[in-house]
Amino acid sequence: QAQLKESGGGLVQAGGSLRLSCAASGNILRINDMGWYRQAPGKQRELVAAVTSGGTTTYADSVKGRFTISRDNAKNTLYLQMNGLKPEDTAVYYCALEIVSGVSGTYWGQGTQVTVSS
Repeated sequence: QAQLKESGGGLVQAGGSLRLSCAASGNILRINDMGWYRQAPGKQRELVAAVTSGGTTTYADSVKGRFTISRDNAKNTLYLQMNGLKPEDTAVYYCALEIVSGVSGTYWGQGTQVTVSS
């Protein structure tokens, strides 16, 4: 079974930057698709960005040009570089990884709070 640990959230002023990380550990054979989701108070969880095992990336329209998703396969780690942050980016951010292991499936991080002040 695998475990995920997120880090990098915090409080930042509008226009600032943050970098989120999601590190997977455990008995991992392979990680397929990876993604970042976010959930703001009173709203549904939404996909922010995703990256396939082949490196193809997709982004929500609201973050295109400001956020960059990347992965380090050697470290089993997913990143989200967030630049030009806006107050509407305030949410709890979750990583989701499709992991092939002794117990394969989609694993979710514990969530990290990102708060952008105006």
